[in-house]
Parts: sequence; C-alpha cells; structure tokens
Amino acid sequence: MFENLTGRLNDIFQQLRRRGKLSPADVDAMMREVRLALLEADVNYGVVKDFTARVRERAVGAEVSRALNPAQQVIKIVNEELIATLGEPDKLNLAGPRPRAIMLVGLQGSGKTTAAAKLARKLRAEGERVLLVAADPYRPAAVKQLQTLGERVGVEVYTDTNLKPPELAAKAFDKAEKGGYTVVVFDTAGRSQLDQALMDELQAIARKVKIADTLLVVDAMVGQEALHIAEGFRDTIKITGLIMTKMDGDARGGAAISVRSVTGVPIKYLSTGEGVDAIEAYDPSRLASRILGMGDMIGLIEKAEQAFDQKAQQQQAEKLLKGQLDLEDYLQQLKQLRKMGPLQQVMDMLPGSMGAAAKNVSTADAEVQLKRTEAIINSMTVAERRNPDLLNASRRRRIAAGSGTEVQDVNRMIKQFRDAQKLIKTLQKTGGKGMSRLFG
Repeated sequence: MFENLTGRLNDIFQQLRRRGKLSPADVDAMMREVRLALLEADVNYGVVKDFTARVRERAVGAEVSRALNPAQQVIKIVNEELIATLGEPDKLNLAGPRPRAIMLVGLQGSGKTTAAAKLARKLRAEGERVLLVAADPYRPAAVKQLQTLGERVGVEVYTDTNLKPPELAAKAFDKAEKGGYTVVVFDTAGRSQLDQALMDELQAIARKVKIADTLLVVDAMVGQEALHIAEGFRDTIKITGLIMTKMDGDARGGAAISVRSVTGVPIKYLSTGEGVDAIEAYDPSRLASRILGMGDMIGLIEKAEQAFDQKAQQQQAEKLLKGQLDLEDYLQQLKQLRKMGPLQQVMDMLPGSMGAAAKNVSTADAEVQLKRTEAIINSMTVAERRNPDLLNASRRRRIAAGSGTEVQDVNRMIKQFRDAQKLIKTLQKTGGKGMSRLFG
C-alpha cells in the first residue's frame, strides 16, 4: 500500500535527518520534493497545494527552530497534517431500530460484490446477524457470485430474479425484520459509467427501504477519476461513506488521500486484498503511519489476533518454556502466519528499522520457502513430527520425494528447526537475557 510514495518520502526524510539546523531554503527544497511525490501518487493538486502550504508554515516557525531535533519535528508536522488531510474516521450508522439497511453502490469493476461479502463477514464477526441481498439482476453471474461469497463467509444471501431491484429490496427488508436480522447489506447494480437509469433505480430502492448508510465502492487504482465518480454519485444520491477497494495496489492509490478533502464524503473502510477477510475500518492515523513508513503495529496485532488460535498459542507457549516444541507445533505456527495474509502486507506494517530490513527480503522467495517447509512437514508421519530424531537418511529421501523437494531442502529445514531449539535452550539457561539480542 503506497509503496512508491512511502519510498519517496523516506528518501526525503533521510536527507532531512542529515542536517543539524533547517533554514527556510532547506524547508522549501524538502516541500518541492514532497509536492512531487504526492502528485506522482495521483493526489489531487489542490489538496497537495494546501497540504504543503500548511506544512511549510509550521516548518519555518518557532516549533521547529527551537526543537532539539528539527528534522524529527518536521516529520512530526508532516504526520499531523497528513492525518488532518485524510479526515476524521467515521463508523457505520448502526444505532437505531433494527434491522439497519446498508446499500452498496458503484460502477462495474470497482469490487462492489466482493466488498459486500467482506463487509458482511466483518459485521458478523462483530456480533451482527447479517442478510446479504443480491439486487443486481443485470450483470451475468452477479447473483451466483454473491451466493458463492455468502457461503464462504457464512452469511445468507436473499434474491429473487423475478422481481425488480426496488421490490426485491422491500421484500428482503421485510424478511430481515421477521427473521431477526440486525443488518441488511444490499449489493446493487453497477454500470460502466454514470447514467440516469442507474441513479433512478438507486433512488427507488431508497424510497422502498429506509437506508441507514449508502456506501460508494471506489476502485483506488483509477486515481483522480475516483474523485469524479464520488462527486457524481454524491450530487445525485445521498452518499454517507466510501469503501476504497484494491488498496493493496500501488499504481495510483493517492486518490484515497484527497477524496475526503475534495468530496466531503468520509472513507469508512479500506479493502486491502482479495481474501474475504481483507477489509479494515478506516483509521487516518494508522494510514498516515503506513504512508510515512512508520508501520502499523496496532493493525499487525489485530491481524495476529484474528489469525492465531489463542488456546493453541497458550499450549505452545507452555511447551516452549519446557523445551518441548516439535515440528507439529512448527507447522501450526506456519499455517497461522500465512492466515495473516501476504507477507508483503505484514512487512509493510512493521515500523522503522524493522520495516526497512524486511523490505530487503524478497517476499516472493520467503513465500516459496514457507510453502516448501509446510510441504516437507506435511510429508512426515505424526511420529516423525513429534520426534525428529527418527529422521534417518531413508526417511528424509521419502519425505523429499513426497513433498516435491530435494533431500538438501529437508536437511536445511531440520537444521533450522534444530537451531531454533538450541536458541530456546540457551534463553532458558540465561533466564531470557539473550532476548534483547534476539529481538534487537
């Protein structure tokens, strides 16, 4: 997310840190570079102009000139002004009589149907009883796609191809009221471009059902066009929030930075990947930290909490303290790590020097290594996983053949596991004094 912009800004800040004192000329040179970086990321020109003017005004003022570390103070100012530009976070309007109706609107190809399923899954995990409504009878396979996604996320999908979307919406809402559902999510029809027929249909649905939130789903990769799309919908129907999709791409994601300032419509969710769990509530401070290369430890912890089984973690921690960790535990750890999502996304959330070091690692190679290790352990018997001492030469040849790897790969994986065991024993003997060296 914002990889190119983050790299440019980090280079600028690195040059800034080399200077003891900052003159107005130094600040002007820095702001020129920041302006170019933001414009290249497709941030709106007016937003860039206002942002850089605010930063410059503060950067040449007393709060920087009197600071012990002027460079760090300027970075702090950039962070604060970026958060202000990104706007205040805004939650779904779930207060009031149930069920609450949420309507998703947008153009074709924006990821609206997938976003509906992701949102339904997230709301279900938060304790809501959700009904998905397939209100797009025009796009081929749209209903089937939502039904398939509904099965994956464990949410019922309501549809009736004999009814027009407004009548279908009314009938679905009635079912939700009688069935004890707390939230209804409508996946409406999209168009290849804005047109009056689309808007009329959306307005008809809003007349049939009292909509609590109308969320516009916008593809972050379309750059400045995202702003025009948001303005087009906002001027015709009441848009209460945005879902920015494809935020895992980096080509023109800067529209997310300027969309609140230009349209006045708050972002409520970011879709950060293809998985049904790849959606997160919009938090400007955390997004600003990622853009500036400061990581997002809170987001990383939340991912870990969702991916890792707490009971299994407690059991493995107890075995770790006793020095009894085996390859079955190792396999479970690998599976849970991969549940957190692509390694690149996890690394992007690491702060400071940890994140910088992680970026030097080839995530493609690391993903291959994880899959290879998992395949090797899966090719072992239960007895072999629990007691690696059984792994003689013939067994290792069998495991290599079964996992599609070489014997050297098996030997390397076992050596890494042995090294980890030795490190754990060393830490036990020293009472954990080696932890500081391990984690730097």
